[in-house]
Amino acid sequence: MKTTVLSLITAALATFALTMTAAPPLATAQPEAEAAVAARIDLQGAVNARDIGGYRTYDGARTKSGKAIRSDSLEKLTEADVQKLAGLNVKTVIDMRTPGEVQFAGADKPIPGAQAVARPVDDTGLFQRMLAVIQTRDPQKQEEALGNGKAEQIMLNMYTTFISSQQSRAAFGQTIKDVANTDKVTLYHCTAGKDRTGWLTYVLLRAVGVPEGTARQDYLLSNQYRAAADAALRQQVKQAGYMQNPDLLIPLQEVRNEYLDAAIQKMEQDYGDFGKYLTQGLGLDGGSILKLRRNLVT
Repeated sequence: MKTTVLSLITAALATFALTMTAAPPLATAQPEAEAAVAARIDLQGAVNARDIGGYRTYDGARTKSGKAIRSDSLEKLTEADVQKLAGLNVKTVIDMRTPGEVQFAGADKPIPGAQAVARPVDDTGLFQRMLAVIQTRDPQKQEEALGNGKAEQIMLNMYTTFISSQQSRAAFGQTIKDVANTDKVTLYHCTAGKDRTGWLTYVLLRAVGVPEGTARQDYLLSNQYRAAADAALRQQVKQAGYMQNPDLLIPLQEVRNEYLDAAIQKMEQDYGDFGKYLTQGLGLDGGSILKLRRNLVT
């Protein structure tokens, strides 16, 4: 199989959509969580794109479709994909990837009529560190870096960092303000659309009154949508001789309850509750939260 070093490592790093965080419930009594219903957007060049409309809130309303779309990165979109997103009237595309990720994998394909916004969320060096590990082709070094729970710990650390990092909080907060302040369609994404994007979606859904259990199911849905592509990547990395044990990548490819829980614990430690995280951590005021609710909920 002919494949370039660059394409393989780019694909490998595309699984490391680095970090997001989670928050505790807005209310103590929670209705039973409903099944995740976000409508998947079928694209050839992105496997984790979905509209976050359709979720029930505490008061029986529903999040609106055609307002906010979460996705993985858009550099591999086909022309048909581009036209599909343009047909969905996407007006803003917010890219949370770091400059290094964009330089390595490529810029998003432009969507006609949509403004592109670069809003990187700090990866605390994970991209370059994982690139170096993969490039060693050394099974022992890879095992030392990722085995025996080390990959899981990397993810746990990154989730808590995105609560503690002021730069990351600013990026998440500004994106929520942007969604609140427009009646147009906003698409936001990172690399794999699962961690940074997953956390942002979790916060958006919780902020407008979607029960915690439902928001968590939306977060976990990335495992379903990414499973085939991630398994194919592991096989490709192995066949090309980069890793003898590509299953070491699985904790980096997946979203997990314990990752979300680590962020929740950090958020509680730093802010006490979800409401204070919104206001003190993300800089949202009551007016912004009200506008967000009006824009995203029927």
